[in-house]
Amino acid sequence: MFDFAGQDIELLLVLGAALIGTGIVAGILAGLLGVGGGIVIVPVLYHLLSYVGVAEEVRMHVAVGTSLATIILTSISSARAHHKKGAIDVKLLKSWGIIIFLGVLGGTWMASIVNAKILTGVFAVLALLVAANMAFRPDGAHLADKLPSSPLKEVLALFIGWFSAMMGIGGGTFSVPILTLFNYPIRQAVGTAAAIGLIIAIPGTIGFLAAGMNVTDLPPGNLGYVNILGFLIIVPMTMLFAPVGAHIAHTINTGMLKKAFAFFLFLTSLRMFYGIFG
Repeated sequence: MFDFAGQDIELLLVLGAALIGTGIVAGILAGLLGVGGGIVIVPVLYHLLSYVGVAEEVRMHVAVGTSLATIILTSISSARAHHKKGAIDVKLLKSWGIIIFLGVLGGTWMASIVNAKILTGVFAVLALLVAANMAFRPDGAHLADKLPSSPLKEVLALFIGWFSAMMGIGGGTFSVPILTLFNYPIRQAVGTAAAIGLIIAIPGTIGFLAAGMNVTDLPPGNLGYVNILGFLIIVPMTMLFAPVGAHIAHTINTGMLKKAFAFFLFLTSLRMFYGIFG
């Protein structure tokens, strides 16, 4: 993934193992929580890039762009597993799809023009808010029995696409808590989120590829803001383990599922705050 000239072979092995481990955990979480794996991939890549001396100005952008690229294939694997269990709301996908797509375009554009610390701060704050919601909202508590009517319904979809693209994550980080807030069963919310991740990842990846084409100080192996070598190491693991996470999601109770979601969001937020102030 990086230029290892002058580095010990031990460093190469440690980084390779870290990326493989990241792919395994991201794949399980993608299937378990419908999050596309970016919730793990972005902070890990960010700190690995920092560890090998990649410029701070491009570090977060590369982490986000590479994460979105991995989510394309991870979301396909996770969504297929959930679809087999009948846990994807196809009607909602048709209703939200184009709005989420437009949000992704806006979020990708904004991420390409803001500096790295702002982008990192957005990730950390939003992840912490969602974690708090999932951890402390009482079971069964919701605002309404169904999604709101237009235009608020479209605003929610725009929000999901916009900030998911900025953070380099699949749709689950926002769509799962939003859907459960409107009385969606958690398993159906997770399954639908896995499919939403694909809508987010494809245009988001294209945008980060284009935005980084003329940027200097990128690490070796990059195409735009997407690191191809990192992608090739992570993706096989995420695709292999996403169905494992999907199976777990349909066997554990919903309370544990919510707590798992909140726990990993909280860890992610702490890592990002450390990146800003550490």
